[in-house]
Amino acid sequence: MRGNRSLFRGLDFTLDAGVALRVTGSNGSGKSSLLRMLCGLAFPAGGEVRWQGRNIRTVREEFGAALLYLGHANGVKDDLLAWENVVVAGTLAGRPVNREAACAALASVGLERQACLPTLALSQGQRKRVALARLQLSGDAPLWILDEPFAALDAAAIDALTVTLEAHLARGGQLVYTTHQPVALRAPHSRKLDLNRVVPC
Repeated sequence: MRGNRSLFRGLDFTLDAGVALRVTGSNGSGKSSLLRMLCGLAFPAGGEVRWQGRNIRTVREEFGAALLYLGHANGVKDDLLAWENVVVAGTLAGRPVNREAACAALASVGLERQACLPTLALSQGQRKRVALARLQLSGDAPLWILDEPFAALDAAAIDALTVTLEAHLARGGQLVYTTHQPVALRAPHSRKLDLNRVVPC
């Protein structure tokens, strides 16, 4: 539900190891709302989200340790340096990292020279890459939920992110994502959920 409006009903799917699920739909169809529900940041009006057979509301700590979520907004603080943002994001996610690891993660997304710059001074694409640097520090989190991860990226950054996502899936990771870009993951198992085809209430 969004306010008094029902976005969708009747969703029923399982995401296995090594599977990428791309969520599509027109603006306002509920893509971001669904991803927030899958993360436990919002709750459905009916039904439940389960992690390994249990309602995520009852296994919050275990589920949180298994999850890496990047929302549509970059989630970076303008008044922090780029590397400080990575440290803060890791700490808040329960995966604390030091400055050296944060700078290495930024270097892996092409921001080695920008690591010590204020985030406010970075371009929109660079700010996006600061957020995406968290993927390099995800540890063994099997479930990645990414809302528009390719937005504002140039072609080289899109290619690099694609390689990272494919490597995650090859390790048996799970991926749920949205994108408006024509990006095709070379993954052995890919699925698509089109919210425009889901019958509204």
